[in-house]
Amino acid sequence: MAVKTFKPLTPGRRFQAVADFSNLTKKKPEKKLLTTKKKTGGRNCYGRITARAIGGGHKQKIRTVDFRRNKTGIEAEVVALEYDPMRSARLALLQYTDGEKRYIVAPLGLEVGGKVMSGPEAPTDIGNAMPLENIPVGSSVHSIELMPGRGGQIARTAGSFATLMSCDSKYAQIKMPSGEIRRIHSKCKATIGQVGNTDHENIIIGTAGRNRHRGRRPLTRGVCRNPVDHPNGGGNGRSKGGGGRQHLVSPWGLLCKGYKTRNKHKTSNKFILVRRDGRPNKLK
Repeated sequence: MAVKTFKPLTPGRRFQAVADFSNLTKKKPEKKLLTTKKKTGGRNCYGRITARAIGGGHKQKIRTVDFRRNKTGIEAEVVALEYDPMRSARLALLQYTDGEKRYIVAPLGLEVGGKVMSGPEAPTDIGNAMPLENIPVGSSVHSIELMPGRGGQIARTAGSFATLMSCDSKYAQIKMPSGEIRRIHSKCKATIGQVGNTDHENIIIGTAGRNRHRGRRPLTRGVCRNPVDHPNGGGNGRSKGGGGRQHLVSPWGLLCKGYKTRNKHKTSNKFILVRRDGRPNKLK
């Protein structure tokens, strides 16, 4: 996929960059794999806004993606590459030999007409899903399970991948896209390859209208407000933290920068070997 730019006829077009969708082969999605997305406008069951700057936007349909890849031992053919408005990656529509169709996240290099399979006996080709114990060490993988049978949860966005560093009888060591090194059970499945649509990081929104089209409403920064409206408001000119007298916080007083939100006693801490900042994990 390439990124399309425009002549700078307007200020919004000057730096705008959009995907050209040249690799997509099907415009209309598979109807049987669609569900309607309910839009809340950021409001909870009582009608109160709990998530700000949400509302409007184009109507969207949720594509049911097969992250479990539990149809083992049956070969499937890639019949189409499609756009998904709910995620940054593209989707590949698979048709199995028994006639069933399913969506998967399209990996880089998978084309229409390619064959994929899941299971321990599957070959180590791009798009095939198999347990970590059957994948060669050093391979790039995505859509990794955290528990056997739960379905892929890690490395699902456009261009992301993790690296299988080692594997023994019970656990495999995975280097995450964040740099964190983590132990995952060797029976967990992962898909070989890197997630496609690697040019997604080069897309520039450019205009406020494109954000409104995506369902994102304007939100004024706290440092631009008055002290009566936000804890960070006030100050002469630009000032971090409203004149520098306090730390950056949310409108409800929660620290925004440097505040560790992860629970120190989380049970999954024992599986983390190296933190994302490169330090060895001491919270075991």
